[in-house]
Amino acid sequence: MKAPSTQSRPQGSISFLAARVNPKLKRKLTLATGALVLFIGLADFHLSTDFSMQVFYFLPVALAVVARGPRFGIVIAIACVASWVAGDIAAGARFTSLVVPVWNATICLATYLVLIWLLARLLQLQQGLELRVEQRTAALAEEIVERQRLERSILEISERERRSIGHDLHDGLGQHLTGTAITGQLLADRLQERAAEETADARKVVSLVKSAIAQTRHMAKGLLLADIDAEGLPSALQEFCTATGSQFRVKCTFLNEEPTVSLPSDNGVASHLFRIAQESVRNAIRHGGARQITVSLLSRSRQLELKIHDDGSGLPPPAKRGEGLGLRIMAHRAGMIGASFVIERVATGGTLVKCSLPLHAHE
Repeated sequence: MKAPSTQSRPQGSISFLAARVNPKLKRKLTLATGALVLFIGLADFHLSTDFSMQVFYFLPVALAVVARGPRFGIVIAIACVASWVAGDIAAGARFTSLVVPVWNATICLATYLVLIWLLARLLQLQQGLELRVEQRTAALAEEIVERQRLERSILEISERERRSIGHDLHDGLGQHLTGTAITGQLLADRLQERAAEETADARKVVSLVKSAIAQTRHMAKGLLLADIDAEGLPSALQEFCTATGSQFRVKCTFLNEEPTVSLPSDNGVASHLFRIAQESVRNAIRHGGARQITVSLLSRSRQLELKIHDDGSGLPPPAKRGEGLGLRIMAHRAGMIGASFVIERVATGGTLVKCSLPLHAHE
């Protein structure tokens, strides 16, 4: 909900404090204002007329403006002037003409009116500033909500595109390569029947096509792993590590120190954790040249921790990381599930990626 506009407020509500003070406090401030006027008036009466008390009346006037607005401040200002003049007369002050006390009272009242106007204007400006801050805060909150919605939509679209590409690879390119391999095998068999010299080359082509089929199926399977349930996360990580080690000829190990880890029931959490592990492992191989990678899933102090440690060249300096789109995507995925994301160089070599998820946040 947007904050109300300043133009929709009543014109008499100048003091933002007067509009927000509760009735009990208003009554107390009103009583305190009257008591101050009485106390300063008595002090003015007991002091010699040589000592002016005008400046002390500023306090009840200002308090009246803050408590109930400028109109009440004007009333208190008139009361202060009357108290001051009455005190001087009661103390035995003598004036050469009636014009003198009237003139002094008028000047004093004009001074208080200027004070009331300045204070009311200041409070009005502060009220307007607070309203603008509230409006901008509300707009910012709406923008943040909209941004989060768009980010979720982008990730959902990304997952749909992953699945679509995975199906295209598996059902389209995979089947086409399979047909190509069968055709090549038939050609190799015919060449062998004729004892042709090109038989070995034909069989080599068939072998390369079969290797391309295996890679295509592996990529398709990785893209189709979009929705993973909580119980399936450990097995999915284990299968991913095994397939990665076979495909890239590296040692990729999965450690699940506590097989009974209580995972969140939200499917999106498990999927995001899997994607973080997948991106981290691929970065370690492609950019870090890692030969040994360890993926760990464990529970520590009511936190689910996903760790990926490799023996690669380590995290490059910030100046050489470039845009780091993969890192930002991983950090964003962690933020979407309420987890912390840390990536750092390891003193012994390599990189450590850690994603910590508080389990109580999903209970």
